[in-house]
Amino acid sequence: MSEGDEGAAATPPAPRSGGCLCGAVRFTLRGALSAPVACHCVQCRRQSGHFWASGNVAKADLELHDPEAQLRWYQASAKVRRGFCARCGSFLFWEPLARGWTSVAMGAIDGATGLRLQRHIFVAEQGDYYDLGDGLPQNPR
Repeated sequence: MSEGDEGAAATPPAPRSGGCLCGAVRFTLRGALSAPVACHCVQCRRQSGHFWASGNVAKADLELHDPEAQLRWYQASAKVRRGFCARCGSFLFWEPLARGWTSVAMGAIDGATGLRLQRHIFVAEQGDYYDLGDGLPQNPR
């Protein structure tokens, strides 16, 4: 904080839009999106076809333009559900039920994000067909 900024409210981030491949599911992120994380768990690899990169946003800051259109939720476990487009199959969201945030697929966001990958998680489950050589932290789980 620079001198004279005491008590000044932080400027909210500009809204970001995004959606699925076919355009049936569209969303706007009205709040801050966390630095993305790449997940290499078996579930993310099976659903996405590779590893999955996502950033987190507060649930209240995720606006679904037409939530009844083609967005479907798959209950992947007792604690988590995954959101995807029923028309084109795009994997868009990962949502822990007992938390106040939703993970959003980085590839579903329109245009540049200005963010950089923060770390890799569940690398103990990563596929044997690729290597991680970007120098980012790697968590086994």
